[in-house]
Order: sequence, then structure tokens, then C-alpha cells
Amino acid sequence: MSRIRPARFVHVVYRTRRFEQMVKWYETVFDATVRYQNPVLAFLSYDDEHHRIALINLAIVHPDATEDRRGVIGVDHVAYTYRSVNDLFENYAQLKDKGIRPYWCIHHGVTMSMYYADPDGNQMEFQVDSYPTNEEANAYMHGPNYAANSLGVEYDPDELLTRLRAGAPESGMLLRSADEPISPFRGSLVQ
Repeated sequence: MSRIRPARFVHVVYRTRRFEQMVKWYETVFDATVRYQNPVLAFLSYDDEHHRIALINLAIVHPDATEDRRGVIGVDHVAYTYRSVNDLFENYAQLKDKGIRPYWCIHHGVTMSMYYADPDGNQMEFQVDSYPTNEEANAYMHGPNYAANSLGVEYDPDELLTRLRAGAPESGMLLRSADEPISPFRGSLVQ
């Protein structure tokens, strides 16, 4: 089987202690619209995508850390989307066979995602959209399930890969079936 590649680059996430300033800056510079915002997260977009830019408010996530050292402030991760659940999970299997495993597998509600880190620790999200249209994803982000858990629920990729290979439909995996337990943050943000 040939390597499975992402269909497109989709978003970047920044960590900041200047949350409101950053929201305003991206609204101004990109003429972006806030698609979703709570005290911890803001998702902005300049087109019909549910988010192209995301901001994490470190004043809430790490209130006791005061320094703005490199690795704390700045890019959290970049994201790539795959064409299908099958592509995402077959890519997972190919990378796993090469000894490369995700450090976090989470269903965000709007996406089903796997997070990886390169040898330098740069983080990337490989995802598949949960909804067929951005309008539906944006509507979900304003609904009660997303309000209850905007971070997501972790899942076992091997279990879902086994189900897929046994013939389970992708459609049964796209929509998040539960809002709990809420996953903690993973990756360099918590190190």
C-alpha cells in the first residue's frame, strides 16, 4: 500500500498570555470571525472552515507560570486533514509499523484527531472532519454538547482500526457519541 497523505493543511494553534489582544489582532489582520470562544479557547476563521486559527489562553491553562519562554508561548501545533476516517486510521497503522505513534487520540466533536510530535517536539494534528459541511461543524460548535466539552474525549486507535477493518461504517465513528470523560490537555503544553 502506498503512503497515505493528508488532503490539505487546515489550521494552526497558538498558545498565548495575551488572549484578548491576540483574538482582536487576528480578527483585524485576517478579517477573521470568531467561530467559538470560551475563556480557554478561541477559534477563528477567514473563510468557511470551522477554524483556521485557534488560540489557547495560558492565563487560564497555566495561571501560575509567568514567564513567556520559548516553547510555552507560540505555536502549539499545525493540523492536516485526511479525506476519510479510513485514510486517517490506515495512516496510523502505517506509521505505527514504522515505530511512530500518536501521543494523543481525541475526538474533539468537530474532528476526530491524532496528535504526533516530530523528533524536535513540533506537534501536529492529523484529523478527519466529523461533519460533511462547515456550516454543520459551526452549528455543532454553538450547541450544548460542545459547550459541555470543547476539548474532547480520548479514544483507542487500535480498537477503532480493528472495527474499521472488520467492516464497521466510518459514519458510525464520525460523530462523538459521548461528552465525557473530558480529556486533559496532552503534549508540550503540559510538560
